[in-house]
Amino acid sequence: MTEIKQGDKVKVEYTGKLEDGTVFDTSEGREPLQFEVGAKQVIPGFEKAIEGMKKDEEKTFTLKADEAYGEPKPELSQEIPKDKLPKEPEPKEGMMLSVGTPDGRQMPARIAKVSEDKVTIDLNHPLAGKELTFEVKVVGVNEPEEAKEEPKEDSVGKEGEEKPSEEPKEESAGNEGEEKSTEESTEESKEEKKEEDSDCSDCSSCAGCQ
Repeated sequence: MTEIKQGDKVKVEYTGKLEDGTVFDTSEGREPLQFEVGAKQVIPGFEKAIEGMKKDEEKTFTLKADEAYGEPKPELSQEIPKDKLPKEPEPKEGMMLSVGTPDGRQMPARIAKVSEDKVTIDLNHPLAGKELTFEVKVVGVNEPEEAKEEPKEDSVGKEGEEKPSEEPKEESAGNEGEEKSTEESTEESKEEKKEEDSDCSDCSSCAGCQ
């Protein structure tokens, strides 16, 4: 079985734990983590540990802080006036906030300290400076993307649509009726004319007979 290399697209089930055994993240109950090896889509140490593994292989490995989220940077910790934060909910140590950056992005920030009139917020990643242990299993390598069913609107339209029904014959029936009425009226006219002819056949003084 081929070993995973740079450029491979992999699917991985994983559970991440802190040094005290606390689970900070897991794919359990969710779709496996998918990424391309070498594309820097995951932390460096995780990507490096997956490289060389094979499908269905399992592994447990521990990453130092510099292989994961790095060491905390003091410049990313700053004090702000307490009244700059919303009054509700009341800011408490450990609470997470979303802070807007100058370029319009939103970054998670942790409240590191709360004093009477100031709050210290920390923009470092919550896992910065921590040693992380991962239990992983490779469940897919370069699998073809699931074929999406082509929309069947056209075929359904062709097969499912009812065939155009024949034109209703009401009009033609009406026309036949009209023709019939015309014929009847013509017959009636002939009969009337006949009667007129018969009535005045012996009349010599009728203006119509002259």
